[in-house]
Order: sequence, then structure tokens, then C-alpha cells
Amino acid sequence: MHLLILRIAAPLTALFALQLAAPSQAQNYPAKPVKMIVPYAPGGGVDILGRITAARLSERLGVQVVVENRGGAGTVIGTEAVVKSAPDGYTLLFSNPALSANPALNDKLPYDTMKQLAPVCVVAASFNVLVVHPSLPVKSVRELVAMAKAKPGQLNYASAGEGSAIYLAMAMFQSAAGIDVVHIPYKGAGPALVDVVGGQVPMMFIASPPAVTYVNAGKLRGVGVSSIKRLAVLPEIPTIAESGYPGFEVNNWYGVLAPAETPSSIVARLNSEINAVIASADVKERMAALGAEPGGGSAEQFGKRLREEIALWKKVFARAAAKSK
Repeated sequence: MHLLILRIAAPLTALFALQLAAPSQAQNYPAKPVKMIVPYAPGGGVDILGRITAARLSERLGVQVVVENRGGAGTVIGTEAVVKSAPDGYTLLFSNPALSANPALNDKLPYDTMKQLAPVCVVAASFNVLVVHPSLPVKSVRELVAMAKAKPGQLNYASAGEGSAIYLAMAMFQSAAGIDVVHIPYKGAGPALVDVVGGQVPMMFIASPPAVTYVNAGKLRGVGVSSIKRLAVLPEIPTIAESGYPGFEVNNWYGVLAPAETPSSIVARLNSEINAVIASADVKERMAALGAEPGGGSAEQFGKRLREEIALWKKVFARAAAKSK
């Protein structure tokens, strides 16, 4: 009888201890450095905005927030690392729309996006710039489309990998323009950008934060932007919508997520601090200089957006697959 009581009591005691530990753990958070995984190689828009966020979040949390780049497999490698980490707020994900597109592109993902990740906060939004190497003899979207139609399957474009935000932008542009260009995938926007600047690949879509630097330096030529209105930081570049494709718009979001089952109090603390970071005047100024806009809002709003985007991309790619048959 006593043995039976002990067998029952032991797991109950352990469970009670865990329940007590969770609030205590959240109350003491953070007690050590926080790791923020960027699922891309250094140098792209996600990396740039992730580092801006991490630097200011470090100041507000009182511990260092360290950016770790884990590129590859269209963000799956870095995302899986976060999914498999302890749900204690010490490993975070800084991602973009690739997160919502991957379930439509890969039916064998090693994780369930909405079940195994907890949305925390949208940090920023930006638009993409369609850039070409100066050696490519085109100066507008119309000229680029004309060249691509004259040489179907002969022009290459770089991206941060299938499913990345800039890959999705080119997929939508190809569909709108009715062109066939060849995808050259990289492990991140940074390495892709290096090869486009070097002339190894003639074009790509790139988020506005890194685009501003290279276009203003004359190392790349911007021919179109994916926003409905021209970008204040690159006012001379027409929108793709005004270049013959009315209604064309593709934007990027950048957001922070944590592993599922992270205590709600920690998610709430992170959401509050991130909202404070992006509301600060200096961060707004830095984002504006890069062509990005501050995000913000609740974790619930971010989750709703993700669910809607996952459903949207599944419809988009299902439609594209049906057309190709």
C-alpha cells in the first residue's frame, strides 16, 4: 500500500514542482544572454534588421542578445534549431515571410509552424527592389521583361533560396510578367547579393535595407520596387505597378518568434520590450534610412497574420501547380 502511494505521489510532486518553477523562471527572466537565430547568411535584410533589433533589445533586457546566423534549406535549418530548443525565452527566431510560405512549398517540413512556434512580435516591414548588374543592358522593368521574353530560360536570377521572401517576389513577378528566368539559389540574401554585385548573376529582388547601399553606390541598378508607392529612400526607381503591372505589390515582414510552450509571461515581456525598441526615435530613423517601416502590435495579431499567410501561399502555389499541368 505504501509503495503504491509513493509511486503515485512521486510524479504528482514532480508536476507540482514544475508548475511552481514556471512562474519563477518567467519572473527571473532574463538571467543570461539570449540567442536570436537568423535563418539566413549574414548581409541580407533579415540579418541587418535582426542585428538592429538585437542591439537595442540587449539594452532593454539588460543581457546580451546575440545574433546567430544559421542559413540553408530556405530557412528550415535555422527554424528547426529554434523549434527544438528549450521553451525558456533564451532562443528566439528572427524570420520573414519564408516562414509562412514554407508549409506550401514543402509538405515534409520537420516541424509544424503554428504548433511548434509562438509568435512574439512583428518588428518591421519593407519592400523589395528589383536590381540588375550595371552590365545588363536594361534600365527599366519593361526593357527587362522584353529581354527575358526574347531569351526565355536564358537569364538567371539569384535568391536566398526557395521559399525566401525575395524568391517569392520573383515568383510573383514572373507570373505577372509572363517570363521564364532561371533560379540560382543561395544560402542567404547576403551571398546572393555578392554574386549579383560581382556580375556572376545578372539580377535579383532584394529587400530595401541592403538595396539602398548598393544602388546609391552605383554598384547595382534598380529598375523597379515592389511597393504600390515609390520608396522615399529610392524615389527615382518606379514601382513595378506603374511599369505596366497594376496592383503588383509584395512586402516583407520581419518578426520574432519563440519555441511553442514558452511561458506566456516571457512572450508578453519580449513583446513589450520589442514594441518599445521599435517605437524609439533612433530605431525609427535607422529603419527609415533603410526603406523599412516599424512594425509592432500584439503576439496574437502576429499569429493571426501568420495563419492567414500560410493559407494564402498554399492557395497561390496550388494554383501555380495546376496551371503548369
